[in-house]
Amino acid sequence: MYYGVLLFLNLGTPEIILIVFVALLLFGGKKLPELARGLGKGIREFKDASDGVKREIHRNINTLTAEEELRRDEAAAQRSSTSQQPEEGVTSTETEQTIKP
Repeated sequence: MYYGVLLFLNLGTPEIILIVFVALLLFGGKKLPELARGLGKGIREFKDASDGVKREIHRNINTLTAEEELRRDEAAAQRSSTSQQPEEGVTSTETEQTIKP
């Protein structure tokens, strides 16, 4: 399945020389550097855009993780505060007496 793709990408020196020669014949010596510059700018813009998307994804993941940790901490704090409060109808002295042997 990927064998055809790998064969296409496996270019040797003679094939690259042939491609450069054909490009030189088609576009000429003056137009070829302009095309290469345009291609370089396009690749750079694509990389910048993909980096921006990656940063946005990571930022959203970090935000969601931080919100989840905050909720977990708040839930733990509520649980600990409710477990520390004495039961209704029981005075603090009764609670102390039951704690002390």
